[in-house]
Amino acid sequence: MQIHELRVKSKKTKQRIGRGGKKGTYCGRGVKGQKSRSGAKINPIFEGGRSTLIEHLPKMRGFKSIHPKNQAISLEKIGRFFENGSVVSPQALREKRLIRKIKVPVKILGSGEITKKITFERCLVSKIAREKIEKAGGKIINDQRTTNSEQKNKY
Repeated sequence: MQIHELRVKSKKTKQRIGRGGKKGTYCGRGVKGQKSRSGAKINPIFEGGRSTLIEHLPKMRGFKSIHPKNQAISLEKIGRFFENGSVVSPQALREKRLIRKIKVPVKILGSGEITKKITFERCLVSKIAREKIEKAGGKIINDQRTTNSEQKNKY
C-alpha cells in the first residue's frame, strides 16, 4: 500500500433537501405555508396570532433611573465607624461598606449626634449636619454642592 492509495474519510456533505431524489419535493416541510418556503424565518415567540406566553406574564413595575439619587448616611453611623481626626470620603465609606458605589454622590444627614473632630471630603452635607459637624470641631472640604450659576459658569 502506498500513500496515494490510502482512503481518507472525507467530511460528510450537507444534505440538500427538496431537490429530487430520496429527500425530494416536500422533504419534511409539509405542503404550502410560510414554513415550507425557502428563507422562512419566524420568531420563536410567535404563536400564530394568539397571545403568547410572554404576554400573559405580569410586567415588571417601575424603572431604574440612570441618574440615581444620593446615598444617604447619618452622622450617628459616621460617629460609630470613624475615629477622632479621621477623614471621611466616598472611598473611606466604601472601604467600611457604608455605601455601595463611589460614583453615586454621598450625602451626610444630620440625624444623630457627633462628638468627634472628623473631616469630610467630596460629600454633600445637609444644613443641620453642617452645623453639628462644625460645632464638634470638624471640617467640610470640597463640598460637592454647586448652585445653578456656578454650573453655568463652568461651561
